[in-house]
Amino acid sequence: MFYLSNIEHTLRLPPHLLDLPLHDSIKGELEGLFLDKVIANLGLCISVYDINSVSGGFIFPGDGASTYTVCFRLVMFRPFVGEVIVAKVKESDADGLRLSLGFFDDIYVPVHLMPHPSHPEPDPENKRQIRWIWEFGGENFPIDGTDEIRFRVHSVNYPPIPLVLETEKQEEKEKQAKPDEQKKAPPKPFAPMVVTGSLDADGLGPVSWWI
Repeated sequence: MFYLSNIEHTLRLPPHLLDLPLHDSIKGELEGLFLDKVIANLGLCISVYDINSVSGGFIFPGDGASTYTVCFRLVMFRPFVGEVIVAKVKESDADGLRLSLGFFDDIYVPVHLMPHPSHPEPDPENKRQIRWIWEFGGENFPIDGTDEIRFRVHSVNYPPIPLVLETEKQEEKEKQAKPDEQKKAPPKPFAPMVVTGSLDADGLGPVSWWI
């Protein structure tokens, strides 16, 4: 789930940080650049583990900052396919579940990877929400937000950053021109890393099912 990744980066260090110890100021700048960011094919940066080397320190003409070449290691969250992880339910709807690890929320369990057979029904505690029910042995086993959910990683994807098309810009202008018309639901925020999980196997699903 967690890995150390070696990175080499050319870092510009602002003049106001030059009175601090070099490693402390460099680490602070690296944390600002990489912490909680996704690097494609490497995963989500959790922390700067250590700094292996610092070289350079050049000041270019017209720039008061010094520029260093830094080699360092990052702690990355990157689950592998087949790994079993425990998470909590963040959302539940007709399309399946969205799970959260606390520091990472873009884990989705689609309908075809839910326990089979399963069906959605209105949540008795909140009629606007959906909860999923696993049917087994003539009994119903609900999946709700109180349980920890054990899932298996089915895939890890890094979607390309979407581009704003001219047609979308035109639609936005039309919406502004017609404010009385019903507005569409806003699109989901872009997720640079998406984990797809599966609950369709023995031992997966709410932990309480298997105690």
